[in-house]
Amino acid sequence: MRTALHEVDERTNLTANNKFELLLFRLGDAHGTDHRELFGINVFKVREILVMPTITAVANAHPNVMGVANIRGQIITVIDLPKVVGCTPKKGTAILLVTEYARSTQAFAVEDVSEIVRLDWNQVIAAEGNGGELITSIARLDGNVENTRLAQVLDVEQILRDVLPQATGELVPEKSTPKLKIPDNKIILAADDSPMARAMIENGLNALDAPFIMTRNGLEAWQKIQSMSDAAIAEGKTIQDKVALILTDLEMPEMDGFTLTRNIKSDQRFKSIPVIIHSSLTGATNENHVKSIGADAYVAKFVADELTATIRQVLAC
Repeated sequence: MRTALHEVDERTNLTANNKFELLLFRLGDAHGTDHRELFGINVFKVREILVMPTITAVANAHPNVMGVANIRGQIITVIDLPKVVGCTPKKGTAILLVTEYARSTQAFAVEDVSEIVRLDWNQVIAAEGNGGELITSIARLDGNVENTRLAQVLDVEQILRDVLPQATGELVPEKSTPKLKIPDNKIILAADDSPMARAMIENGLNALDAPFIMTRNGLEAWQKIQSMSDAAIAEGKTIQDKVALILTDLEMPEMDGFTLTRNIKSDQRFKSIPVIIHSSLTGATNENHVKSIGADAYVAKFVADELTATIRQVLAC
């Protein structure tokens, strides 16, 4: 019999090959159409899937909050996901997805769950420029083929910021926090696929007077560090003269943070550059896996002071 631990280990091993598993579900008819589009979230973030339990309405709650549910003794906020994205569920919201993001637990009501698919991150393309501010990327479920099925990967960080802002952490460090002392001409190279997450990181680094370059995924960051290394060599310098630290998310289209970190730490040119993982994928399993691929530190989103303290510790500044 497969155990929960075996399944976690198997999914963890997927990251060695730039792969992950996506839970697919439907939310009802898209606005103005009769199409029931597919949506998805990373299986690693799903704690359990339940038939809809009794929901208790909460006075003066956000319009997209259905209420709370008592799940195994824990009171969990239930978010009406079809309402958030503008869909109309013809069959109602019969299923509850209990998820864990950035040390918080919440539940999403959905119309139904379809399947779990195993994908390579290069099957996932960034959604920016394709409309829709509540999705980070679009997954080509059948690969790069004509008429492949598409699934929209939700930007849960943005949804939680909109619906439950008190649960998603601070935007900037405390005003009393001293500025970072990064050597002249060095920058922090950051990678995150969520526009909201990038804005929060940028606000935090700007508050610290820390120079940075922001990229939108692991592949863009990998290409950037290689081009910076070539430019440094042309100047008679090394990449260590240009980059003080790399800050990366884990879940990103085209190349995830696990693969980016492995690439950096296995390359003689870059392996001495510190890498900090900054992710909403929390929990001991993920943190241990991050350490196994050579990252120098792990910090959960979004607590600005924790991120600042981690950067100071890694840079010793």
